[in-house]
Amino acid sequence: MTNRLLLQCLVAAVAVIAICGAFLLQPIPQDPAYHAFADDARWFGVPNFWNVATNLPFLFAGLAGLVRVQRLSDVMLGLHYRVFCIGVALVSFGSAYYHFDPSTPALVWDRLPMTVAFMALFAAVLMDRVSTQLGRALLWPLVAVGIASIAWWSHTELAGRGDLRPYALVQFLPMLLLPLILLLSKGGGLGAPFLWMSLGAYGAAKLAEHFDPVIFDATGVFSGHSLKHLFAALGAWWAIRAFQKSPARAL
Repeated sequence: MTNRLLLQCLVAAVAVIAICGAFLLQPIPQDPAYHAFADDARWFGVPNFWNVATNLPFLFAGLAGLVRVQRLSDVMLGLHYRVFCIGVALVSFGSAYYHFDPSTPALVWDRLPMTVAFMALFAAVLMDRVSTQLGRALLWPLVAVGIASIAWWSHTELAGRGDLRPYALVQFLPMLLLPLILLLSKGGGLGAPFLWMSLGAYGAAKLAEHFDPVIFDATGVFSGHSLKHLFAALGAWWAIRAFQKSPARAL
């Protein structure tokens, strides 16, 4: 059995275990307290100004990525790259819309483009390091699964029995599998150093989000949630750079 086939089996096994484990849990509704962010200051007539304004880097990253499409290291990843960049750019609008007036219905538009970006990047890594055919075939099914996870969560919230489990899998399962894939397989089209930096920025974003009020109390200027946006946008930019030509392709 080849190393690639072993990796495919391992990725499939981890995914099946994670999915089965998630659905052994009770449905997870959206916590209404999620919308109570530490910084709700209004500036220039915009409520929750910094949580809205700090979404601009997503737009810059996504558009800059689309402009630099000629710099792709592997043209076969072009579709995945474009879908990822578009998803990142749309995060700016969806998240800004949500933070302007936070609510569970508005949160749908925050999370929807994020799932598109997550799934496009995951499919690209599968294509580059696990199986070219698998990564190519799974791009649109994975994007569809991401969108369906949001549709399911929204439907169950409206029915009074919210269930975030599919969305949680869409967000966190790739973050579990990506380090495993990077450690066990070499790729040609995606630069590992930038992918590791992207994962690190994602981890920093989740920490900042968790400590939202603590950071705001400590700084008096920026909240953890605003910093989360900046770290996440940086992570998206580093993921975009991973697609582009770099001397570190053998890692």
